[in-house]
Amino acid sequence: MSKRRAAVAVAALAMFFAGRGPASAADPLTEEQIVKALTPITTRSLTLAPVDNTGADKKLLDSLRNRPAHSLTPSEREQIAAAAALKPSIDIDINFDYRSAKISRSTAAAAVNTLGKALSNPDLKGTTFILAGHTDGKGSLPYNQELSDKRVDTVRQYLVSHFKLSPTSLVAVGYGKTKLKNETDPFGPENRRVQVVNMADSN
Repeated sequence: MSKRRAAVAVAALAMFFAGRGPASAADPLTEEQIVKALTPITTRSLTLAPVDNTGADKKLLDSLRNRPAHSLTPSEREQIAAAAALKPSIDIDINFDYRSAKISRSTAAAAVNTLGKALSNPDLKGTTFILAGHTDGKGSLPYNQELSDKRVDTVRQYLVSHFKLSPTSLVAVGYGKTKLKNETDPFGPENRRVQVVNMADSN
C-alpha cells in the first residue's frame, strides 16, 4: 500500500471512530430527549401492565406530596420504587460538587435547567413526577442516604422556584447507594444520578 493510500485509510478510521467514541455518549441530554423518554406509551388494544394510579399508587403519592425526602420511611421508599418500576423514566446526570447538595452554575445548573424546561413542556402537563436521588457506593449507608435526600430536595426546590412547577407535582425520594445502576462498578459516575419518573397512567 502506498503512503498516500495508508494516510487516507488512517484518516477514514479516525473519522469513523470519532463519530462512535465515548465523547458522543457523554453528550448532555436535550429537552426533547427528556420529554420523549417521559411520555407514556399509549396502548389501545394491548395492556402492558396493570395500572393502579387511581388506587394504591395515587394514595401513596398523595401521602408524600410536599414532604422532604428525609421524612420518608424505608417502607415508603420501597413502595415508591415498586410503583415507579414500569413507568416512563430517565436518568439525569447532575454533577454536584464533592459532598455538596448545592446546584452550582459551573457544574450542575445546566442539567437541572434542561430538566426544568422539559418538565414544563405542555405534553407533560398535569403529571406527577418522582425525583429519585442516587449516589455511588463510596461512604457509609447513612451518609449517602442523607446526601441523596439533600440533593434531590435541592433539585425539587430549584425546579419549583425557577420554573414555577407545582410543588405537589414533584415527589422527592432519596435512595443513597442502595440502588446502584452499575453494581459491578459501585464507584462509577453513572451511579450518581437523579432518576425522573412520570407517574401518569398509560391509556
